[in-house]
Amino acid sequence: MTFDIINPATGKKINSFEEMPADTVREVLEKCASAQRVWAKTPFAERAQLMQSAAGQLRANKEAYARVMVDEMGKIYAQGVAEVEKCAWACDYYAENAERFLASEDVATDAGHSFVTYKPLGVVLAVMPWNFPLWQVFRFAVPALMAGNGALLKHAPNVFGCSLLIEKIFREAGFPENLFRSLLIDIPQTTAVIHNPLVAAVSITSSVNAGRAVASEAGKVLKKCVLELGGSDPFIVLEDADIDKAVEVGVVARFQNSGQSCIAAKRFIVVDAVYDEFESKFVDAVKALSVGDPAQEGVYVGPLARVDLRDGLHEQVRRSVEAGARLLTGGVVPEGPGAFYPPTVLVGVREGMAAWSEELFGPVATLIRVSDEHEAIRVANATDFGLGGAVWTRDLARGERIAADEIQSGAAFVNDMSKSDPRMPFGGIRNSGYGRELSIHGIREFVNVHTVWVTGT
Repeated sequence: MTFDIINPATGKKINSFEEMPADTVREVLEKCASAQRVWAKTPFAERAQLMQSAAGQLRANKEAYARVMVDEMGKIYAQGVAEVEKCAWACDYYAENAERFLASEDVATDAGHSFVTYKPLGVVLAVMPWNFPLWQVFRFAVPALMAGNGALLKHAPNVFGCSLLIEKIFREAGFPENLFRSLLIDIPQTTAVIHNPLVAAVSITSSVNAGRAVASEAGKVLKKCVLELGGSDPFIVLEDADIDKAVEVGVVARFQNSGQSCIAAKRFIVVDAVYDEFESKFVDAVKALSVGDPAQEGVYVGPLARVDLRDGLHEQVRRSVEAGARLLTGGVVPEGPGAFYPPTVLVGVREGMAAWSEELFGPVATLIRVSDEHEAIRVANATDFGLGGAVWTRDLARGERIAADEIQSGAAFVNDMSKSDPRMPFGGIRNSGYGRELSIHGIREFVNVHTVWVTGT
């Protein structure tokens, strides 16, 4: 099979890759497993030094790496540079903290000596999407490698150039040959890799259906999984919110990365007392967004990653409008090449509509009017997802209570947008998946929590 890479801004083919033969894939797995067995005995200080070298590689080449993302999936150039810098931050964070996170812990029992150790599982397979083609890989790979594991990457076919680039970064940083490898394969071979005895665990960031499929295959062979499967995050605006700031941050929260983010704000739930003001200012801000060539300075919304994704998003908008929702701006597929879709705002959305119950993975915001805080919380939780969420209020105690006790999700933010941070756990509940990435919790996902009990004198 040949994988063609299409520039989503121009519709032109820019590269192609041949699928790895099955025997090559098996050879890569064997080499990765062999490298991991040596790596598992490598001191943390040496691992950290190499990870800091990777951070240096990222920072020194961030402009070039950003341009690969621009070409392959339409990443806005400035946002691509920021993504590379965030990857370097993760490298630095785990280089500094991994040994402490995985230090043995003494436990008082009736044994002479009892303690818990954290040991690597082996080779971990990552199945990753195209929307943050470097960050989503690094947030998996950095803690996995620092824990002593090996890593295999099955990336989305439209960003295979990014996949090979990541492999090159780790190799040129001085990591052992074959410790991190990219597999240029499609779904059938991915299933075979999951089943291969040399693979110990799987991490996937993708759609709900893909997550179910991977978890099912991993379950057949009893292998650990971490799933991050998207969301329909609520962005609650209460009557005492700073409306101008909520609008400013809300537009970024929805339209950053051209709206292609699992943790993007997707449902803006605004109480009646301030709804009209929020709607007016929000729509004006959305209309002012610059759409165009993602490589050009000043452009904020580029194309979606593929034409079929753009068309699928438009179909969700069309079904919602047919069911009674109204368009305040956008909602029309532009003429010309590329996978562009205009920044769009839908109102009048009700339960049962596509814009309510489905994840809209692109530059489409849904505004929902509610009567009060109680209804806002009910609507926020009326979803099959549970990744992130936000609440806006000047009363910080009120906001903290709602974020901590009311919003049902893996993360909740007060007066800010949902985001990932290496210092905090990232992941969801319900259809958003299970398990956590980042922080101490992320590095402990792919280790054996090993009890040691010593009796005697």
